[in-house]
Amino acid sequence: SPDPCQYTDTRQNTRSTGLPMPTLPPLPIDPYRPRISELLRKSPVFLLEAPPGTGKSTRVPLWALDALPGRVLLLEPRRAAARMLARHLANLTGGTVGGLVGIAMRQETRVSRSTRLLVVTEGVFTRMITDEQSLSGVSCVLFDEFHERSIASDTGLALALESQSILRPDLHLGILSATLDRESLKKILPDAPEVVSPAPGYPVRTVYAPDRTPGLFSLTDRLRHLPLHMAGVILHCLRETSSSVLAFLPGSAEIRRTAEALEGQIPEGCAVFPLLGNLSAREQDAALAPAPEGQRKIVLATDIAETSLTIQGVSTVVDSGLQRRPHWDAASGRTRLVTQTIPLSSARQRQGRAGRRCPGLCVRLWSRESEKGMAPFARPEILEADLTPLAMDLALWGAAPGD
Repeated sequence: SPDPCQYTDTRQNTRSTGLPMPTLPPLPIDPYRPRISELLRKSPVFLLEAPPGTGKSTRVPLWALDALPGRVLLLEPRRAAARMLARHLANLTGGTVGGLVGIAMRQETRVSRSTRLLVVTEGVFTRMITDEQSLSGVSCVLFDEFHERSIASDTGLALALESQSILRPDLHLGILSATLDRESLKKILPDAPEVVSPAPGYPVRTVYAPDRTPGLFSLTDRLRHLPLHMAGVILHCLRETSSSVLAFLPGSAEIRRTAEALEGQIPEGCAVFPLLGNLSAREQDAALAPAPEGQRKIVLATDIAETSLTIQGVSTVVDSGLQRRPHWDAASGRTRLVTQTIPLSSARQRQGRAGRRCPGLCVRLWSRESEKGMAPFARPEILEADLTPLAMDLALWGAAPGD
């Protein structure tokens, strides 16, 4: 495949793309197009907070194509989301992935000379900008789902800001999320204009269903009993609703045990699909595909399904309130996965999966009172991860960490 870093602008004396865009179905973010397009043309960096279902991940990149020359990069934290978004954006523009819309991530790159919108994972972007610090041919970089605060997204933003200040004053940056920590970002970007879109018009009813089994005092006890509790709640939702169900679990072990607990109990016409990062692209696509006519899906997912992905037919979400994140253990010199409670921002992201297409239901497997102790936003990965890869990236960039 062609190098995703390289792009030649072949347009002649045109101010905008002149793309033959088809008529797109309306989305809640559409009224903000004039303001966002103006910021794309005139502001070095802007912040956009738009709840799940508003259409920020699909509309803003297309508006950037129309507002600016050159290539637009759309950064996604997860490969499954990047693959699905690239395919959806290509369909919206009447093409296939590798044409106007391309993708670049580990083990999959589809780019051509005609590619102007390139969907990349955050790690690929770090490689691109360290290989070619001026990002020549790129007019805009959009950091999608920035609330996850991965070390790759934080590093990528820092490098892009430095490239913008020294080499590329014409480079435009957009920071997008459904739950953006705007106060923290404004400390380093005090002049960045903000756009805040209201929630879409599909209400989500939230129900709290904590496990009341006696003797569950520790996290280990909760994890041991979680698959049975999750299976019971899913079966109740299947009886009470006609929706497919998206269930969030912390990891593959809980997904497997929940599937085992559901075996032989789900109604006719329902099927169970796992969705996690180490599945093949084909297996992930099977979980994300619409259910056949007259059938329903039960998708058992890790936080891979928390952002950017829309699973057709899902208007019921069951949330365990748990996730696994890598944690650097300095004593042992190893990174290990730690199970922990999700922040409130993640809870809102998961809840929003239920209201993408119609009114929905979100069942939270914790008590309403316990939310008072949940962190408002995710703890940045840079505070918990092994920093050796970061040090190597900065050495390639030519900067010290303090810079």
